[in-house]
Amino acid sequence: MGLKPEKLRGMSIVELEKEERDLREEIWKLRLQQTTGQLQDPRRVRGKRHDLARVLTVKREMEAGGSR
Repeated sequence: MGLKPEKLRGMSIVELEKEERDLREEIWKLRLQQTTGQLQDPRRVRGKRHDLARVLTVKREMEAGGSR
């Protein structure tokens, strides 16, 4: 199950940056497994990329002051 925006909005910028680093590392590992044919479920890569996009979106919202 992916990350929920409500949960992400409750995090600080530092926590979001840590989550971003963790997701980028996990995506890299999954892509490596996919390349070597060891990945059982290729949909996991897509899900993690969506999670990363959510983290980046919430982070940008917070940096912009939350205004739209």
